[in-house]
Amino acid sequence: MSSNALRLAVIIGSVRQGRFGPTVGHWVANEAERFERFEVDPIDLAEFQLPLDMGDESGPQAQESGDELRRRLGAADAFVVVTPEYNRSFPAALKNVIDHHNVEWYAKPVGLVSYGGIAGGLHAVENLRQVFAEVRAMTVRDTVSFHGAQAAFDEEGLPVDQAGSSTAAKVMLEDLTWWTRALAEAKEKRPYLG
Repeated sequence: MSSNALRLAVIIGSVRQGRFGPTVGHWVANEAERFERFEVDPIDLAEFQLPLDMGDESGPQAQESGDELRRRLGAADAFVVVTPEYNRSFPAALKNVIDHHNVEWYAKPVGLVSYGGIAGGLHAVENLRQVFAEVRAMTVRDTVSFHGAQAAFDEEGLPVDQAGSSTAAKVMLEDLTWWTRALAEAKEKRPYLG
């Protein structure tokens, strides 16, 4: 990977026990690495100490965890957010992380990958588009969605429809690459103040 590689944070947004997010997240991270335009940083929110009020990072371990998350989000040029759908929306932990960071999101593009039952997480995607607009991030049009997610992946953690899923991921990553470069060039000419 060249020093000019774009930095992509792949965020696994569910922290529930027994979650399916890591399966989808690892697949997406691998697809992004194979795409060869990004230096990929997988961020699993379950690995961080996320207090309900993220402004209250009590104790040195929580503070260190919060600082590490902030640093990694801030270092990213773009994001792919992997989300399930809970009650026609997305997980509370993901909302908490979005709400408690500001400049880390500013003028950066976000790709969305969803999974769930019959709706494939698409209600979560539509809600996330509105939330990311409020923190001055822009979501790309094309998404990747897995309907009946657990049946959509095999025992090795690969989509049953590998060709179709990889094509959908490539379309999203192409769009994400264009917007990442365009926004980086714009910020170079005129810093984004928010």
